[in-house]
Amino acid sequence: VGHDEIVEGVIVALLGGGHVLLEGVPGLGKTMLVRTLAEAVELSFSRVQFTPDLMPADIVGTNVLVEQEGAGRRFEFQRGPIFAHIVLADEINRATPKTQSALLETMQEHSVTVAKTTYRLPSPFFVLATQNPLEMEGTYPLPEAQLDRFFFKLKVRFPSREDLHTILDRTTTAG
Repeated sequence: VGHDEIVEGVIVALLGGGHVLLEGVPGLGKTMLVRTLAEAVELSFSRVQFTPDLMPADIVGTNVLVEQEGAGRRFEFQRGPIFAHIVLADEINRATPKTQSALLETMQEHSVTVAKTTYRLPSPFFVLATQNPLEMEGTYPLPEAQLDRFFFKLKVRFPSREDLHTILDRTTTAG
């Protein structure tokens, strides 16, 4: 409700093969927008909550040692949440620059390389990243070189009084 320009920008970026950075304070419906988009176009969806302790392997995946009966041990690649058509990188600016970089590399290359093996990401591959305004505590700014991975940076503003009434009517009335 009240974010027609944001919805239009997200759809344009999806159709144009780009990624979107949504900036706004928590509670404005950014996550709901991404989840609804994934459902509407029937594509796989994954959400990654970025936190200061998130490591690059938590996003892209890693090789794990697997025990096989009678055959010994071997390494097997366990895919991370980046292997989805639509990925919500929630609060990207709360993660360390190293982890941000891992995500942004996948956005550029549309692939993941682990232990000299490259794995292609599904097509289409669309990242919607959200970030809180930089003046909020515990955030790391995205460098300009990383910002250029995004087709659009869209600012999600607080809804107007009329929009708030519409939201209340839709969420509090029976039916």
